[in-house]
Amino acid sequence: MLNEQTWILNRAKLTPKKSALIDIQTKRTWTYEELASNILNCYKSFHSYGLKKGDRVAVLAENSIDLFPLLFACNLGGYIYVPLNFRLSEEELRHILLDSTPTVLLTDKTYQEVGDRIFLGNKFIISELIKRNVESISLLEPANCDTQDPWLMIYTGGTTGKPKGVVLSLDAVNWNAINTILSWGLEEGDCTLNYMPLFHTGGINALSIPILMVGGTVVIGNKFNPEEAIRALDDYQTTISLFVPTMYQAMIETEYFNQSNFPSVKLFLSGGAPCPKTIYQHFLKKGLKFKEGYGLTEAGPNNFYIPPENSAIKHGSVGKSMMFNSIKIVNKNGEICEPNEVGELFVTGKHMFSYYWNNPEETNKTIIDGWLKTGDLAKMDEDGDVYIVGRSKDMIITGGENVYPQEVEQCIITHPYIKEVAVVGLKDPKWGEVVTAVVVSDQSSDTLCDEIKSYCRKQLGAYKVPKKVFFTNELPKTHVGKIDKKKLVEIYEQ
Repeated sequence: MLNEQTWILNRAKLTPKKSALIDIQTKRTWTYEELASNILNCYKSFHSYGLKKGDRVAVLAENSIDLFPLLFACNLGGYIYVPLNFRLSEEELRHILLDSTPTVLLTDKTYQEVGDRIFLGNKFIISELIKRNVESISLLEPANCDTQDPWLMIYTGGTTGKPKGVVLSLDAVNWNAINTILSWGLEEGDCTLNYMPLFHTGGINALSIPILMVGGTVVIGNKFNPEEAIRALDDYQTTISLFVPTMYQAMIETEYFNQSNFPSVKLFLSGGAPCPKTIYQHFLKKGLKFKEGYGLTEAGPNNFYIPPENSAIKHGSVGKSMMFNSIKIVNKNGEICEPNEVGELFVTGKHMFSYYWNNPEETNKTIIDGWLKTGDLAKMDEDGDVYIVGRSKDMIITGGENVYPQEVEQCIITHPYIKEVAVVGLKDPKWGEVVTAVVVSDQSSDTLCDEIKSYCRKQLGAYKVPKKVFFTNELPKTHVGKIDKKKLVEIYEQ
């Protein structure tokens, strides 16, 4: 479908001299005109290498604006763009390559040697590919694609098993962007700072593609540094940006956070994991608008909208579903939940993924009658605003009672001596599981342990109070900055 494949080139015709992409590390800025030129050059290179519609193009590289010409060139050619998580082990990367069977592997110079070890097929250096001038090939027409044809294949983190290739069609990517622009009110003057990894849906689809579609500016950071990031918000006059809670925690601890009022910023977004109330409070004290979103690789990742003024009152709510998607919350009996009843969240819309690559069994378990079974627990209040309670697999059953870790975490994090906390269930012969808190604090001691339990008793039912409290210098994180609860269970059950 011509327009679904070429909208970025049409955008370049509308705003050719506008800054499209800025690279913090290399100080490069590309206008939309320059981005379009690089896209077409990459497309001609892919064609000259003999790539055909449906071929997979694997990419192993750190964050850089160089990745965007590859991404959009794949759309023009009907190739499937497969970004690889460079933080995985070589064995894990080999598994993904064996599963996706790419025609080529593109790497930056940092991962050139890794690429040589893990892939025997055709390999190219990204920077050289972009500079390559294919004069022998005139301007190519886009491949004949349908809106349901794959554009991206993003592998999930694999915390519950082997990573699965999530196939996203042209429709899924484009409708997520359209929905985000309309529901969130994005406009040409918007500028986003992105440190989210570009092998992840949050880095690609949360704000980068929507901002480019509307004609704004995307500023790309490479390795997250809280001091660099917090200053870049002002240096580049950003208006809306997304970070995960662990990034925000590091940013509010910088001196610069206290110095600046971030005059250009219209909104701070948090995603990827539940955001502690304490982080909200730091931004609200400065009069800054702050809210949470919710998404997953298989849907969007943008699914909800909440006005910032509502978010300031309803901490933890993600609001209502966006204009062009729908949600429902279902109990164990398959019935729609009553207000404030916890059930599993289902999502549907054109932004949904098509299937898991080479995995029809998991696809059929996840897509049921056109609805995506998210595996996340949620509740809806009387106003129709949704709260994400936690992952169903993280729910703790202790003495026959259900405990949602997020509720306990939100209580503990408000204690003045606690920097970070994660609550998990550990196996126990008497209770089945015991509620266990793992905390980061400068004040770790037996006294603080008792204080945390007492603090929880004042706000929570007795069965929700942690029976065990462990102290650590740092909580383990996944490759996208989420707290790795599976790792915590492995560590403390030993």
